[in-house]
Amino acid sequence: MGIKDGVDHQLSGLVRSINEGAIRHQLSGGSIVLIPSMGYSPSGETFHLDVDVVAREVACALSADKLIFMTEQTGLKDITGNLISEIDLSDTRTGDVSLEPLTEKLLSHCDQACRQGVARCHIISFATDGALLEELFTRDGCGTQVIGNSYEQIRTASIEDVPGILKLIAPLEESGALVKRSRELLESEIQQFVVIERDGLLISCAALYDYDTSGELACLVTHPDYRNSDRGDRLLDAIEKAARANDIVELFVLTTQSAHWFTERGFSESNREALPAGKKEFYNDQRSSTVLRKALRD
Repeated sequence: MGIKDGVDHQLSGLVRSINEGAIRHQLSGGSIVLIPSMGYSPSGETFHLDVDVVAREVACALSADKLIFMTEQTGLKDITGNLISEIDLSDTRTGDVSLEPLTEKLLSHCDQACRQGVARCHIISFATDGALLEELFTRDGCGTQVIGNSYEQIRTASIEDVPGILKLIAPLEESGALVKRSRELLESEIQQFVVIERDGLLISCAALYDYDTSGELACLVTHPDYRNSDRGDRLLDAIEKAARANDIVELFVLTTQSAHWFTERGFSESNREALPAGKKEFYNDQRSSTVLRKALRD
């Protein structure tokens, strides 16, 4: 680190590089890799490193699915001491959240990790029994989940997004996977859509239609170049959150080619008779879509 503001940091170092190849080789052999917060210079000197920085840089080098910080804290808290269960860095309102000074540093690490390809970060307490299982395998978790990055935004669609959505869904309409939507129809329903935008390009979209206490998840599409990632899951999370906010107790979806994707995410096969009256009368017998449902409340 050298001298900063007149203070000689002596044997405190900075992370210059990660031996990603060696780590991946060990992981491919089934090993659990433990990495100390120590680094070695080309000249053989040993330096003490910030453990949080080491964790962040290793996660970035591996493009990890998750980076988990286990701390004394239960998660990120606002200035009133209340736990923040989730922060979406792609939400422009995130900048308005006031945090305790000690938690701002952790959020900064999460932000940098997400900018470099880590999908999600978690901040949980090592003092809470079962915290890791609760955070990863329950809906609400027990700490703070941090998602998104500055290159992508998940947001409600606007009328300016109509051309981008039409371009995004066109290949699936042509293949028969989606029902065709006209520009006029899409313009009239644009407020139902949520999109993910990356550097000005719409790469994913989904829609939520309200049928009283039931909601239809429709038109869930991701650009071919960005599939096999978590964009679909992020949109599903956003749709479920919006549904709960509108007192919707269950989601349903009609699909011809993606049933397995939805069943892997908690949907169960149903039948057309279970559809709300407003949707049942418009069921297309020629498409013979599979009906899937998911309860949003226990």
